Amino acid sequence: MGAAPVPRREKKTIARNRKAHHDYEIGETYEAGVVLTGTEVRSLRELPCQISDSFCIVRDGQLWLVGVHIHPFSHGSVWNVDPDRRRKLLLHRRQIAYLDTKLRTKGLSVVPLELYFDDHNRVKLLIGLGRGKKLYDKRRDLARRQSDRDVQRALKERSR
Repeated sequence: MGAAPVPRREKKTIARNRKAHHDYEIGETYEAGVVLTGTEVRSLRELPCQISDSFCIVRDGQLWLVGVHIHPFSHGSVWNVDPDRRRKLLLHRRQIAYLDTKLRTKGLSVVPLELYFDDHNRVKLLIGLGRGKKLYDKRRDLARRQSDRDVQRALKERSR
């Protein structure tokens, strides 16, 4: 007899950047690992962090996450690091080179979308390659969402 299959755990979301989809048209997405210290991981387990004003840059062939605030661990004492430091992201070299060439074109940026624990309890970051939206694009999206909501509401009323 074979062993019973181990059920896969769902990812546990730590923080989500809701402003990203409002401010950017997200094209491609990538899952990147994040280099953290032990107290930062423990802190992420007890408190969510802030990723809404963060962004990613490429320096010397490495991808860095800038502007993320991870609260200091409550029992960390001297082992706590700077909560606003730059953190290295782990991607394949070809993916970083591809993102670097895309970032050199005008209007594109790498935006963090979601920080979460994966099914192996590792901290992962979902990043997206996005183009900034203009004000009229944001208004158009808002109007489209509102009209979709009105249609759904009307269909729900009709089905009663």
